[in-house]
Amino acid sequence: MAYKKLKYWFDKELAILIADKCLVIDKSFPKKVFISKVDKTTKALELKDRVEAIADELNIAFSGTYSQNVAIIKKILGPENKEETGMFTNYYWVMPLAKYIEKYGLNHFKTSMKAIEEITKRNTGEYAIRPFLAMYPEKALDQLLVWSKHKNFHVRRLASEGPRPRLPWASKLQQFIENPKPLLPILTNLKDDKSKYVQKSVANCLNDILKDNKKIATEVIESWIPNMTKERKWIIKHALKNLKKKEDDWAMSIINQLDKISL
Repeated sequence: MAYKKLKYWFDKELAILIADKCLVIDKSFPKKVFISKVDKTTKALELKDRVEAIADELNIAFSGTYSQNVAIIKKILGPENKEETGMFTNYYWVMPLAKYIEKYGLNHFKTSMKAIEEITKRNTGEYAIRPFLAMYPEKALDQLLVWSKHKNFHVRRLASEGPRPRLPWASKLQQFIENPKPLLPILTNLKDDKSKYVQKSVANCLNDILKDNKKIATEVIESWIPNMTKERKWIIKHALKNLKKKEDDWAMSIINQLDKISL
């Protein structure tokens, strides 16, 4: 298959794909109108705006309540992704569905959380969860803590990736830049996760915290050194990659300690 820039996957062809899936569940879905409007609105847009435009057209095309519309979304998602890759290849088409939840589901917390959980098993809910963290910080953090013990590694990854203070391609979560301590129970639950996919997310979250709250992050990392595991060792080393480049004294001392630990 010839290479095609990612943004060009979000066009008329994607509208056809989504419409056909929706029609299987809802015979009244306005396929022709939906496709036409997506085709017209996306042509001049870049990737993120294309995804949002499709979500907006879905909101117009759906005829039910939010809960009814989410039920359709959940039914068309298809099989779960069993791999640590494929989120943006095999399941790229789910991105507008996640954006729909993110944008139109803020007043429906429980329904949206269930939808995000299912979506992240195929694509990712790391962006969709962030407005909920801003609007419902305690409830959303409680949900992430539950997800940090989920049997599905995609969902566990969401627990640490979704609340990252400085997640790329997303607005910063200022609440966690100012005070990342609410994230620590989640990271603690995941510090020995067997999935490399989850480990990388935990490391990246720690790396984010190091940028703004080095003292808090160093205390966490130092507390993890006793009873070291190979998973934890990998996470810490990956979290320190930026400080290692700067030859930070503390980071280099931690790395030296880890290098002496045989696992």
